[in-house]
Amino acid sequence: MKRETPLLFDARQVRRSFSRASAGYASAAELQREIEARLLESLDLLALVPGRDARWSPGLVLDVGSGPGHAAQAMRERWPKARIVALDLSLPMLRQVQPRSGWNPLRAPVDRLCADLRTLPLADASVDVLFSNLCLQWIDDLPAAFAGFRRVLRPGGLLLCSTFGPDTLWELREAFARADDEAPHVSPFASIAQFGDALMHAGFRDPVLDRDLLMRGHADLPALMRELRAIGATNALHARRHTLTGRARFAAAAAAYEPLRGAGLMGAQAALLPASWEVITALAWAPEPGAPIRGQGGEIASFPADRIRVRRRA
Repeated sequence: MKRETPLLFDARQVRRSFSRASAGYASAAELQREIEARLLESLDLLALVPGRDARWSPGLVLDVGSGPGHAAQAMRERWPKARIVALDLSLPMLRQVQPRSGWNPLRAPVDRLCADLRTLPLADASVDVLFSNLCLQWIDDLPAAFAGFRRVLRPGGLLLCSTFGPDTLWELREAFARADDEAPHVSPFASIAQFGDALMHAGFRDPVLDRDLLMRGHADLPALMRELRAIGATNALHARRHTLTGRARFAAAAAAYEPLRGAGLMGAQAALLPASWEVITALAWAPEPGAPIRGQGGEIASFPADRIRVRRRA
């Protein structure tokens, strides 16, 4: 009997965390908006792709892990004739999405879809652009997630996504590890090599990956923890401690964090506690039908029905 690999993340906890954060997420998620803006700027490169008409407009654009929908609205402004779908695991988060941008009655609204990215409820080869900002770090099986992305993308469709790398919040991880070695307090993240391998494994072509390390300063450990809760970035590991961190453990973690104060920070932030965010971004293209896709039990090749040869009997 085949033994299933235990899941790393608790999807229900991910949903709960982002649902609780939904009302104030837009004002708290400064880092997320910065990375989102960088991803949106990458869309300008589409005009430079050989053979791509600069006036090209997609039919369907999917924003996976849309949050309150700022990226979806930005893509609505870029492609006013396209159908824009904001997809998120959290229904309260989707309720923050403004379905219509402005008062132009001729401009289509942003559609909202509450669903899990691991089981996208969209038809094969139906999406022209799939955009996903800082959502994939909550996924156990990256190759399977990318296989799902590739399934819904049309051949030649664009995937543009970002995630956090393993150096994210390493200071916080080490501080809590010194105070409490019973359960992890910070989620592990895939490296840029693992992220690229997963893209290739799913059959995407011509991937371009970038890595940046962003630093943010906080007055103390409680201030950092409050910010993480405000953006829904709480511990969602199955192996997390299911009771509150005691005062003694929290104080020990804060004391372990203190020697890092000011490290890597400059100017007015030099007296603050540092928090590192390793950001990985990727741009890739969906291949033509027939390239293998990783499935639950191996690789699956997908072909359109009209390309299957049928020998007719006389």
